[in-house]
Amino acid sequence: MGRLELRTKVMASSYDEAMTVQGTINKTAILLLLTMFTATWCWRLAHGVGLAAVMPWLTIGTIGGLIVAVITMFKSNWAGVTAPLYALLEGLVLGGLSAIFEARYSGIAFQAVFLTFGTLGVMLFAFKTGIIKVTDKFRAGIVAATGAIFLVYMASFVLGIFGVQIPQIFGSGIIGIGFSVVVVIIAALSLVMDFDMIQNAAYNRQPKYMEWYGAFALMVTLIWLYIEIIRLLVKLKDER
Repeated sequence: MGRLELRTKVMASSYDEAMTVQGTINKTAILLLLTMFTATWCWRLAHGVGLAAVMPWLTIGTIGGLIVAVITMFKSNWAGVTAPLYALLEGLVLGGLSAIFEARYSGIAFQAVFLTFGTLGVMLFAFKTGIIKVTDKFRAGIVAATGAIFLVYMASFVLGIFGVQIPQIFGSGIIGIGFSVVVVIIAALSLVMDFDMIQNAAYNRQPKYMEWYGAFALMVTLIWLYIEIIRLLVKLKDER
């Protein structure tokens, strides 16, 4: 009887320490609050002192966020520390970028926030109802498209160092707007990939720290989606 009780306790302890979808949702909410905290601080700094004051913080957030993201991807068991740090750093980026674009077009930041969370809700509904199913072909397509977008951005960055600009796709013309629409669609579909990863990880009873990693992955996609949406809105307004 003693052995049975011990075995039951071990199994219960193992269950408690396993990742859950609800736990990932809770962690995502925490990361969103942390992002909103530093984003709001940076936003107020821009409106109180001036846009020049946010530029150093924007740089710190961009470089720091990239470093922390890479660390998290290779050390997922550190996500309990690195994911909140990533959220704080990216909040500086979002707050700074939002303030810069808001200075050009009043209300654009709030439109981007609304569209981002609206897209999140639509994609979650599509995933839960099975309208969009994550198959091997779907994964391969999204990974390939995301990789292609990354290569375009990296090529643009490297060429920019030498004063060379990739024409049209980053402009406000038809091609530039079309490119941004495609990128927004890929970013939105990437949310479905995140939902599927979180669901499968929870089903397979991954370690508890994977809740933080799942929340981190979702935040990376949400931040990417927000940035692409606000860039698309800017292009549409410039076109007018």
